[in-house]
Parts: sequence; structure tokens; C-alpha cells
Amino acid sequence: MSGNSSSETPTRSKLALKGDSKIVADFFEYSIHSILYQRGIYPANDFKVVRKYGLNMLVSMDDEVVSYIYRIMKQLRRWIYSGIISKLVIDIVSKETGEVVERWQFDLQVHKTHEDRGEGSPESKSKAEVQKEIQSIIRQITASVTFLPELQGENTFNVLVFADPNCKVPVEWGDSDAKEIHGDSVENVRFRSFSTDNHSVSAYVTYRISE
Repeated sequence: MSGNSSSETPTRSKLALKGDSKIVADFFEYSIHSILYQRGIYPANDFKVVRKYGLNMLVSMDDEVVSYIYRIMKQLRRWIYSGIISKLVIDIVSKETGEVVERWQFDLQVHKTHEDRGEGSPESKSKAEVQKEIQSIIRQITASVTFLPELQGENTFNVLVFADPNCKVPVEWGDSDAKEIHGDSVENVRFRSFSTDNHSVSAYVTYRISE
């Protein structure tokens, strides 16, 4: 992954890459909060309204949740910039059975060159264009309550990060399987995607269909 940058011809501006990495990290962070609110994992009065992406977003005020997400995002920001993360998964887990009842997956692709994006022009994407695409995904997450089955009982959540197997992992992080949902009564819904000059992010949710 790493090399002697002084001997390489950079294909991307480090400053632009850092900015794009922040956009992706912020999107992941706000998406986690939005999913927790929309799916009722915690009481509505545990959330506050903040303005982001030109939208009113809800973020958790629960100290334990905020601390957990902060620790994850602190590492994720480094990994996104380094290009060693391929996907982020938010699993919603039944407290009673330990079963994964809903799985949100965000796939991340890093573009090392403009040719990787299949574009013939090196023109940069405007912040307004990127924000508009992110708005569409956030609105889809918000609207997901109209088709997702109502969650039963008490539930909690876990965040899984799929990264390069050779990367250095914080000691407090544990290994996990993919925590996928299998079976006949399973549905997938793919959301829209967004891209920066350096990244593409796509999202979908997997859930069990109510009997």
C-alpha cells in the first residue's frame, strides 16, 4: 500500500484526496446515526437535530453510542485516506436471539486515476454535485421505514469494517465473520450511489421479510 512518495509521480492531489476522504467519512458517520434513528434502535428523544448536506439530520446524544461511533470513525478516517477499506456494514442485531435482522452495507471504491472512473475528462466534480448525490441517499435511508419490516423487540447494532488484511488493526477491535443474512425470506434493496473525484460509494440494505 505504501511506498516512497518522493520517487512517484502522484496521480492525485493529496489535498484533494484528504478532502474527498473526509466527505466519505462524514457520510458514513451521519448514515450510522440516521439508521439508528430511523430504525428506532434508540428512543427518539436521544437524538438531536443538526444541519448537514442541506438537510436536517438526527444524531445520537447517548454518550455510549457517541463514544463508540467516535472510536470507529477515528480509525476509519485514516483507512479511507489510505485506501485500505472496501466496505462498511451496520448490523442490527436482536438482543433476545443475537440474530442479525437487518444489514446495511456501504461499498467503497477508490479511484487511483481518472481512467478508473471511465471518464475521459479530468474535470473535478463540484461540491454541490456531490452533496446532491449524498442528499438522495440520505433521503432514501429516511424513506426506508416505508418498506422495511417493523423491528420486533429490543435491538442493538454493530459496525463491521472490511479492510486490507495486512493493515494494522487497533487492539480493541475484534475479528468477525461477515454477519450476512441468509435464507429464503430475505430481500435486498439497493440505494443510489455517490462519487467524488477519488471515491465511489454505493449502499444497500438486506432484511428478512416478515412472515
